Amino acid sequence: MSASAPRRVFRFAPSPNGLLHLGHAYSAFLNHDLALACGGRFLLRLEDIDRARCTPELEARLIGDLEWLGLAPAEPPRRQSEHFADYEAALEALRDAGLAYPGFMTRGEVRAFASLHEEREGRPWPRDPDGAPIYPGLDRDLSPTERRARIAAGEGFAWRLDMRAALDRLGGVLSFTESGGGEPAEVRADPALWGDVVLARRDLPTSYHLSVTVDDALQGVTDVVRGRDLLPSTSVHRLLQELLGLAQPRYHHHDLILGEDGRKLSKSEGAASVRALGAAGLTPADIRRMVGLPSQAPVMPRS
Repeated sequence: MSASAPRRVFRFAPSPNGLLHLGHAYSAFLNHDLALACGGRFLLRLEDIDRARCTPELEARLIGDLEWLGLAPAEPPRRQSEHFADYEAALEALRDAGLAYPGFMTRGEVRAFASLHEEREGRPWPRDPDGAPIYPGLDRDLSPTERRARIAAGEGFAWRLDMRAALDRLGGVLSFTESGGGEPAEVRADPALWGDVVLARRDLPTSYHLSVTVDDALQGVTDVVRGRDLLPSTSVHRLLQELLGLAQPRYHHHDLILGEDGRKLSKSEGAASVRALGAAGLTPADIRRMVGLPSQAPVMPRS
């Protein structure tokens, strides 16, 4: 690595709401190995904004599993639950720019609205890449007075990005560098596919999209390496980076480790954990081979 070249930064960012499975191990190994191969830094981020499901016990197990796998981050982990002020500041900037509004419809109400539209119009209501109905935005143009009155009355809401206004503000083509298919290539981003995404909730000053974008910038992440299932989300993250004036990392969306049924491994559906595999006698080298990686990590290059 050239003495003048900036050091590349990679991160593994799990949610401590269950035990690590092979899919997590693959992503963690890949980030670690890529950082090691280029003399970069490997960071751990704990995406624990869901305090009901993310517990200290599960966090301790996760960190212990990573240590057993031989994956040592360059610094103590960043816990999202300790940085709500960072996300609140980003949200405030978007509100001040007129790019966020309180959406009062619940998910159930959005589904009901979409179903009624489909019944009346005889054609499907648009859905986002995750399959959820796009938010109708019926409350997008409420007056400030009406918004304040509804909030003061205790009505539930979520802060949503005004996608139409955000794209107007952007005023150009949005893209990102993606190397998941081999050689790096520019991929056109299409955040409009997500509609007015949630930025934060009334009782939580962030969402996945907002916190991951802010965290990557604050941690100086240069290379985002994560599963291919998160590729569509990158369009939203690139838009937020532009709106907030944040640096753009490179992206690499890797293939997923699938179960015997051909589906993505899931903690909620009982995917075999790294801990259970270790208890059955497997070694970290065995785990590496199971996910298709060499049994040993690469050697860090001399500076």
